[in-house]
Amino acid sequence: MTTSTSDPSKDLIRAKALELGFDLCGFAAVDEPWLAGERLKTFVFEGLHGTMGWMEETLERRSHPTAMWTDARSAVVLGMNYGPDVDPLAALADRDRAAISVYAQGDDYHDVIKKRLKLLAGWIVERFGGEVKVFVDTAPLMEKPLAEKAGLGWQGKHTNLVSRGFGSWLFLGSVLTTLELETDTVAQAGCGSCSACLDICPTKAFPEPYRLDARRCISYLTIEHRGPIPAQFRPALGNRIYGCDDCLAVCPWNKFASQAREQKLHARETLRGPSLAELSALDDPSFRALFSKSPVKRIGRDRFVRNVLYAIGNSADPSLMAAVQPRLADASADVRGAAVWAAGRLLEPAAFAALAAGLAASEADPHVLDELAAATEPRQPHLA
Repeated sequence: MTTSTSDPSKDLIRAKALELGFDLCGFAAVDEPWLAGERLKTFVFEGLHGTMGWMEETLERRSHPTAMWTDARSAVVLGMNYGPDVDPLAALADRDRAAISVYAQGDDYHDVIKKRLKLLAGWIVERFGGEVKVFVDTAPLMEKPLAEKAGLGWQGKHTNLVSRGFGSWLFLGSVLTTLELETDTVAQAGCGSCSACLDICPTKAFPEPYRLDARRCISYLTIEHRGPIPAQFRPALGNRIYGCDDCLAVCPWNKFASQAREQKLHARETLRGPSLAELSALDDPSFRALFSKSPVKRIGRDRFVRNVLYAIGNSADPSLMAAVQPRLADASADVRGAAVWAAGRLLEPAAFAALAAGLAASEADPHVLDELAAATEPRQPHLA
């Protein structure tokens, strides 16, 4: 790597990145030792990735940036602020309405970011030569440690990137290049003794600072986890039906994101606290229509409605039983099972026992039968 104290090409690239709508641009060497790869291997070997088998399958490719592309010498790492214009934690109080993670309330950020990355990459080649490849987080490149190395911020105790200028609200993207660009100064960590992000986690998914157990994380459970969500975590979901913003939203550094914020990614009004009852009635075509161009669409209608029914079960609103009733006969066993759980939470014990007896007589799926049996038992404390 060049040892010069100033690299004019970096200034030009950074200016172009800001022109294209990015808020941060940093530079890092990619042909140096990479401790993040070893940390990832430990994470996977200990099973903390849950059922995300793709992490194990792509482990070697994630082990080092050059494992993705052996000719790469530098990374241009970009950040885009997506800080919300309202407090996302306020949505948790509306128990008959859904809380959808901030990043998923607009168009899929992968598409938004990738278009700009390609424009920047093309400009770099045109201006400086070399070869380039672009990455967003759908590719097996560890962008958070790379962003830390490029000086965009540091990985906080919640394992997400924290920026002094934008808090925990940054989308990341990278351009790998064969050009040799001077590495930026690594940002100094600023978490100090703060543990707000760890303390607020509803499912206690952080066994220690800087370490996440994905199997307990609401984002993992509502998005990645297939089949029934373990019963011990369901009450802690509250009305969160896609992702969880708690550990991000409570970060004290977010105050700078709101001050510096320029609205680039717009939330859809239809996804700001939508009705749980209405969402529970979605069939596959209406689900696809509502979430067109949205990251939510990738989990599919059945998993989504499963989440909605858990939220209804947490609502403590017996009137929502009218929304649960049709789902007890849903074609999806996952949906039927979640509907059973919701009914068990909303109905009086005698009424549910009568309902369960009728359902059990015609139910063939073993998981749904287990739900029927479990829902008639005395409730146990969650998060055991």
